[in-house]
Amino acid sequence: MAFLKYSLIRLALFAPLFALFVYLQLGWLLAVLCAGMMAFAISYLFFQKQRDAAAATLHQRFSGKAKPLRSAGEVADADAEDRLVDEHPDITVHKASRPSRPKDS
Repeated sequence: MAFLKYSLIRLALFAPLFALFVYLQLGWLLAVLCAGMMAFAISYLFFQKQRDAAAATLHQRFSGKAKPLRSAGEVADADAEDRLVDEHPDITVHKASRPSRPKDS
């Protein structure tokens, strides 16, 4: 959520600056570059807390310690397994395991 919030702040800075530079007839490419650089500078100087929170969120997500994201199909499968086990206590579900592969020398 912190990353989304910081991205929206940067977009909210970029959009009016871009509109201003287009209004000043700088040309599309120069307007994009100037608005992008100014939005970056303003967000870097004045939104440090939000930037740090966004960076921490990304670090946590990609560090390998985060919970894996599950697709809707995986959630539905897990729910079906849970219902099956609840309805039939004599059935056991074993975790699928891959056969071990020999290491290449």
